[in-house]
Amino acid sequence: MRNIEVLWLLLLMADGVGAQTVPSPYAGSEACGTCHEDIANDFAKSPHQLVDVDKKRAWQGRACESCHGPAQKHTESASADDIRNPAKLAAAAADRICMSCHLNQPTHIGRLQSSHARDQVACTTCHKVHANGPSGMLARKASAINGQCAGCHLNVRAQFQKPFHHKVPEDAMSCVDCHNPHGSIRPAMTQVFAANEPGCLKCHGDKRGPFTFEHAPVRFEGCATCHEPHGSANPRMLARQEVRLVCLECHANLAAVRTSAVSGVVPPAFHDLRSPRFQNCTVCHQKIHGSHVDRNLLR
Repeated sequence: MRNIEVLWLLLLMADGVGAQTVPSPYAGSEACGTCHEDIANDFAKSPHQLVDVDKKRAWQGRACESCHGPAQKHTESASADDIRNPAKLAAAAADRICMSCHLNQPTHIGRLQSSHARDQVACTTCHKVHANGPSGMLARKASAINGQCAGCHLNVRAQFQKPFHHKVPEDAMSCVDCHNPHGSIRPAMTQVFAANEPGCLKCHGDKRGPFTFEHAPVRFEGCATCHEPHGSANPRMLARQEVRLVCLECHANLAAVRTSAVSGVVPPAFHDLRSPRFQNCTVCHQKIHGSHVDRNLLR
């Protein structure tokens, strides 16, 4: 008999008798726009506006609160202490909010291992999340991108002032043509590591392999073995002022014994660098990036 009484009591509570409605902690994007009208207007033109209308993201009508947290208490108190502001959070905490959506996107796969993350450079350092346009969330013009990167990387900006450089100061290309600002497991967050990979070869396609006879530095170490990609005082952005000095970084004192002579560079070897005819290696070895016909990379 006791069990029947308990069952009736539960049924009455399920019908609403004695039940209490718990208020939602969310206010909705419309409530946010009542006070923050200028931000709401900018946000409506931003790619992030998709969060407010896409049912699959589970934040329909509450896009503001997907980043700022539940806002009902804030709407009642109008206090900044009752709302979360990602721009004022520690870099790791702000990134955690952004990564809740962006973590599995291809361009962000190296974010957690990147130098930007290690140096506590938050997403909000570069991105104005509410806005769009030249100075907003998506800066698409090369001049805007380069200016933003130069704000921190002053040493790199100085390198581009050297006489031989990629056309970044002229805004003919941008930093993100070679670097992934969202992070990469590769050094300096570059998009290039060695031959046959994107980066330099997006523009210098004639250097793309694979070659029948490969030059090992090109294959395994990449273009920066011989070239200074940001800028150099030397023609072709070489790391040394003369071609032979670049070659001798690897080929010095390497005597290869032949039947008739020694083909190394140490006198009295065949490549006697005291003779002007041997002081420019590329006169003969013209296919230094790789060859399909000659193992010595000759012309």
